[in-house]
This record gives sequence, C-alpha cells and structure tokens, in this order.
Amino acid sequence: MIDIPENDPNIDHCYNISAGKYRRYHGQGWRQFTDINTLYLNLKDILRTIRGFWQSWQLLGVLKPKLIFTRGGFVSVPVALAAKLRGIPYITHDSDSTPSLANRIIAPWAAIHAVALDPLDYPYPKHKTYQVGVPIESTYRHVNAKQMQKYRLELNLQNYKWVICVTGGGNGAKQLNQIVLANAQYLLTRYPELAIIHIAGRELASELEQDYTQQLSSVDLKRVIVKDFVHDLYKYSGASDIVIARGGATNLAEFSAQAKTCIVIPSKQLIWNVKNARSLAANNAIIELSEEHAAQERRLAMLISDLLDHEEKRSTLAKKFAQYSSPNATAKLVELILGIADK
Repeated sequence: MIDIPENDPNIDHCYNISAGKYRRYHGQGWRQFTDINTLYLNLKDILRTIRGFWQSWQLLGVLKPKLIFTRGGFVSVPVALAAKLRGIPYITHDSDSTPSLANRIIAPWAAIHAVALDPLDYPYPKHKTYQVGVPIESTYRHVNAKQMQKYRLELNLQNYKWVICVTGGGNGAKQLNQIVLANAQYLLTRYPELAIIHIAGRELASELEQDYTQQLSSVDLKRVIVKDFVHDLYKYSGASDIVIARGGATNLAEFSAQAKTCIVIPSKQLIWNVKNARSLAANNAIIELSEEHAAQERRLAMLISDLLDHEEKRSTLAKKFAQYSSPNATAKLVELILGIADK
C-alpha cells in the first residue's frame, strides 16, 4: 500500500524498512506454538525485524528527526527501538480499544501515548497518556440526504432506491466476501431497486467477481459492483443506506463521522476488532454480527431486510453512532506532536 503515501502531496519521502509480525491466533491456545509453519514464519520475521533495526539506525542517523510518530504497525518496532538508542523521542497512537502488540513492545520508552478512548482503558502510565480520538480524512463528514444523493449521482447510483456498501478494509476479507455473496441473491430478489457496492480487496476482487457471475443472473449481476480498492471510499459509504464492515478502528471512526448505519462482522482472530464492535454494539450504535452467526443461512440478509424496511431503526443507529465521532482528533494529535517536537 506504499503507493498511497507516495502519491500524497503532503508527504515528502517514503522509505522501506524490513520488518515482520509475530503470528498469534486468538482461540487456538498452545496449539499455535507447535505449528511448524507458524514457527517458521515467526522466526523468519524476527530476522526481518533485526535487519529492519539496522536499516532504521542508519536512516535515522541521516534524517535526524526531532520526533517519530507511530500508529503501532509491526514496522514501528525496529524504527522505535532504533530511535530509543539514538535518543529520538517518539509518540505512539492506538486507534483500537486494545493496544497493538507493536505498541506494547515499544511502550516503555515512548514520550507520549495518544489513544482513541478513555486513557483508563489502556495499560500505559496515566501521566503520559492522552485521549485524542481517531484522526481521519476531512472528506469524512456528516452525510445528510442531500449529500447522499450527490454522492450517488457522482457514482452513477442515482437510479437505485437502496445502496449497500461492503468493505473488508484495504486488503479485503475473504470470509466477509463469502458471507455477503451467500446473501446477495436473496437481497437482490427481494429488493429490485437495490445495488450492492462490494469493495473486495486487491487480491480477492477477481475471484469474487467470478463467484458473483456464477451465482447471479445476468440481470441481477448488473446491480452488483465489485471494486478491488477505492481511494474515495467516503463517496461509496456516504452514498449507502447500510455499510457492512469488519471492525477496524479507522473505518469505524470514518463511518461514525458520516453517521452511517453499520453492520459490523469482526474477524474473530482480531480480538481488537471484536472489542471495538462489541463496545459500540453494547451502546446500540452499530449492529454486531459474529462470523459464526453471519455464516448461518440468510442471517445477514434478514438483518439487512429489517433495516431496509424500517427507516426509524436505521436512523436511531446512525444518530447513536455519530455520537462517537471525534472531529477534533487530528488537531489534538498535532498539538501533542508539536509540543514534544518543540521541547
């Protein structure tokens, strides 16, 4: 995904750093530690991280930054550790309700921890933990009926009464794709004026298109638009009556800002996604559906039908979800960054 920052006019340079992730699978317990393939991949990625540390050491020696900001991806580990040894301060940020493993590893030496939710929910020293929310693009803002129609016109969706947007994140989610695929025929038959926008992921789109072609009639197939990846997701979600998503914190923050009605089907292996969804569902801001329940025949279709048939339910969920929006998150985070940099 490096093409995204490379094409952003606000970013001066992009650098590649070797890094690896530590694979651990929620619910598998000790069995994951005896799996040969998992052990091999973890060992391989540990060596990548060591290599990345030396690359980071050299790069930071050349760039000499005043400060490093990290969102907690695994690439941050070698960079932050090298920064610590070079005496360069860094700030971590957690979008999810549960800190990432990378941030937990580098947390002891961080100058500040910026978090999305209540600082008391995070295992960091309270005196240097600050709640800022989740920074999102300015294109994600409250979508009223007029703005929704504008997006539909721009996307050539103006002739549909209902629009559903499905997104599994930047890389897509195969299981989510298959769940929606299994429910598509029923929904398209029941709602002749429905369109499904399915953002499948770059490596999954071709396969999903073939699956739709095999399962749907040529008439229904015209109402399913499969995309591999889009740079203007805000238009597709903004044009939709219902958004079906995976549970990533950034996506949830974006859809909250738009006040969208959301059905979230989190990956059970990504415990932070499950916690994100569960917390919002407990407060009636979204509808959470586990993978097991979503896999039941027509379970998702029945849930979507109930929402499409009852506008007041969609409106109630959307209004509640909008209360979790953090419109000033970027400004708060910038203030923290500049405060540390000025020191």
